[in-house]
Formats: sequence, C-alpha cells, structure tokens
Amino acid sequence: MRDRLIHSISLGAILFAVWLMLSGHYTFFITTLGVLSCVLVVSIMKRMELIDHEGHPIHLTWRAFTYIPWLIVEIIKANVDVLKIILSPSLPATPTLVRVKASQKSDLGQVIYANSITLTPGTISVDVANGEILVHALTRSGAEELLEGKMDSRVTKMVGEN
Repeated sequence: MRDRLIHSISLGAILFAVWLMLSGHYTFFITTLGVLSCVLVVSIMKRMELIDHEGHPIHLTWRAFTYIPWLIVEIIKANVDVLKIILSPSLPATPTLVRVKASQKSDLGQVIYANSITLTPGTISVDVANGEILVHALTRSGAEELLEGKMDSRVTKMVGEN
C-alpha cells in the first residue's frame, strides 16, 4: 500500500513537471487545470492498477545514474565502429543473427536489456522470448561482444537482480 502511494505521488509529480515544461503557461488558473488533469490521470491509472513496480520503476532511479553514462559511451563507440564500416571501400559488414541469453528475471530487466541492445548502433533486438534475445548484428564482432555478456551484467546490476 505504501509503495503504491509513493509511486502515485512520484508519477503525479513527474506528469505535472512535464506538463508544466510543455505548457509554458504559469497563471494560477492554467496551473490549477494542469494539477487537476494530472490528478485525474493518476486516479485513472490507479483504478486500472497500472501504477506498480514495473510500470513506474522509481527504484531504478539511482542505479540508472551509473548505467546511462556507460550506455552513452557504448553508443558512441558503436557509432564509430559503424561509421568505419560504412566509410570503408570494401564495406566489411558481416550480418549475423545471434541468440543472447538475458540473465534478468523480470520482464522489465529483459526489456531494458533488449532496448539497450537496439540503442547501440549496429545491433537490433528482433525478439525477446524465454530468457533469450534474438539480435541482428551488423558485424560478427558486434555479435561476439554481446555474447561476452558485459551489457547483460550491467543491466542485471542496474535492475538489482544480481
């Protein structure tokens, strides 16, 4: 019960902050309408039982501060690799499909892992099923890098399933 209240308040605050940034109007009347609309949305979501540990994962906030910078560095490195392949006259692409084991137990962890793979240029998550992710990689070395499991262990650590 307490967790649901914390998630509801957090979701309402985030919705209102986004609404405030996007509206650009700060009069009392408009701001009051914004607060009421956010309360209405949170109430509807609460009644539909959509506010939970996975739907609004505030428990990941602090761990994400270490994971996201690491992911950004990986994205930059992958961009450089893809750029080298594209600019190379011989175009040394070796498209590969590979199944990567996802060690995360929760659906949320597996989705974060699959999305992290897709965010990294040169790799696309095609399917997630039975604790495995089918990945299309632009190069065989990119596929082998995923099989090493560094990103998998980082995601597992971030979602707190280690």
